[in-house]
Amino acid sequence: MNNWKDNYLEKLVTPEQAVLPIKSGDRVVIGHACGEPPALIEALVKRAPDLTAVEIVHMVAMGPAKYAQPGMEKSFRHNALFIGASTRKAFEEKRADFTPCFFSEIPRLFKDNILPVDVVLIQVTPPDDQGYCSFGISVDYTQAATECAKLVIAQMNSSMPRTGGAKIHLDKIDFIIEKNEPLIELKPPKIGEVEKAIGENVAKLVEDGATLQLGIGAIPDAVLLFLKDKKDLGIHSEMFSDGVVVLAEAGVITNQKKTLNPGKFIATFLMGTRKLYDFVNNNPTVELLPVDYVNDPYVIGKHGNMISINSALQVDLMGQVNAEMIGSRQFSAVGGQVDYVRGTSRSLNGKSIIALPSLASGGKISRITCELDRGAAVTTSRNDVHYVVTEYGAVDLRGKSLRQRAEALISIAHPDFQAILTEEAKEKGIL
Repeated sequence: MNNWKDNYLEKLVTPEQAVLPIKSGDRVVIGHACGEPPALIEALVKRAPDLTAVEIVHMVAMGPAKYAQPGMEKSFRHNALFIGASTRKAFEEKRADFTPCFFSEIPRLFKDNILPVDVVLIQVTPPDDQGYCSFGISVDYTQAATECAKLVIAQMNSSMPRTGGAKIHLDKIDFIIEKNEPLIELKPPKIGEVEKAIGENVAKLVEDGATLQLGIGAIPDAVLLFLKDKKDLGIHSEMFSDGVVVLAEAGVITNQKKTLNPGKFIATFLMGTRKLYDFVNNNPTVELLPVDYVNDPYVIGKHGNMISINSALQVDLMGQVNAEMIGSRQFSAVGGQVDYVRGTSRSLNGKSIIALPSLASGGKISRITCELDRGAAVTTSRNDVHYVVTEYGAVDLRGKSLRQRAEALISIAHPDFQAILTEEAKEKGIL
């Protein structure tokens, strides 16, 4: 490894040359979310006329996902491990596939040859003096795919922040392209009055010294707004974004009370703006580690006072959570929700929280429902659910009977639907 500089130039190619070894029928895994390598993806899409049945595997695509657009189906077949905005239409039109899997178990798909990896496309930092590149903002399944791939192709980007934790040596990379460009950014969501009310209700459940896992979106960001008076909070989360940076700079998040990895922000990927990327760059308190560690329920459960905060589309009166489907339409996926719900349940004084607005569709539909939509999958089972929070309050379902659960959930439903839900529960025999 000491002679990595000797063969660096031999591996340096153009984007067009880098993707040339990809063959028809190959399975290509792409680095995750904002860490995807845009220049390599663009070069691969340009090769579409030469390729057939190339399987593209990843979770959230934050770029345009041109390989999943109409007209590409003969060349590429996208296998989504999470349905995102740029790939949802392809799946709905049967031009792509969806494979359900807990986030924590995706590396096993590659390591156990359930989904053997032919090629991986990643984005990394330039090498350090020892020839090691940082995976930057996407370690999650990206590292496992890299370790299992027959061919590793990397876009080297000086805009990628160097994060602590997982890294890859240049000797393990087959082809390198140098392409410096701004990283994909996730702009902060708009936080309305409903989200603020939910955030305030969730924040009341957070005690000083707690370790947090936060999902993506307006509700987790709203929670952060109401944590400014807390002390010594910690982060062990599959991801975090700009809101965490604000609390870290204010001295609210110190990670000093964490049971595991004290003093460290632990995550498996990051999505945010340049503010976030600058914060984590060469920050010795930030470590990005593989998702089969960060999201392992056993690891999560080792933290005392662990609090997981995730959102949902529906919760029925039995406590079943649907966080991924609108009717029979696959809208997203399980992600890490169940990993953290189950991990937090093992934590001493842990609290798993499902937070959602009481209404959907512009106020026409209650998200607290007597039954989940027909065709919808259960994301988190009624046996796992702990706290459910809306803008009207928080209820603890653990240890409650079906009747008690229904009463509790109706109490935090929108007032316009409480009588309807009560009547439906009586007709169903719950009340």
